Amino acid sequence: MLRLKPCPLCLEQRWPYYIGIPLALIVALAAWRNAPRMIVTVGLAALALVMLWGAYLGVYHAGIEWGWWAGPQECSGPAALGPATDFMKRLQNLNIVRCDEAAWRFLGLSLAGYNALISAALAAIAVWGAASAARPR
Repeated sequence: MLRLKPCPLCLEQRWPYYIGIPLALIVALAAWRNAPRMIVTVGLAALALVMLWGAYLGVYHAGIEWGWWAGPQECSGPAALGPATDFMKRLQNLNIVRCDEAAWRFLGLSLAGYNALISAALAAIAVWGAASAARPR
């Protein structure tokens, strides 16, 4: 196991899945129970928006890792340790998991990059499903 510790942006990228997975299950149950097509279509469109949010977060984080733009102060850039007084106290509250350094890469992409690709693919599938559900039979 890799045992990678998540940075604050990694944790934020999980929110679309926390929302999207239950929403997808509800939409699947609604389709299975022959709910009105409008409900299924709206549910799939909402799922697409949630996954696009996830893709945005992945692209944003990957861009920070590649140095394309600055990240949040709390986990990117130089660490501001301040004066020597109360150094140990500040050190205990220091976040050591950085957002601007990829902890792992495969084929040149970090986990944030893969999250962007997977979220975009899930959004495309949800859009396709919404378009299919909206078509008259």
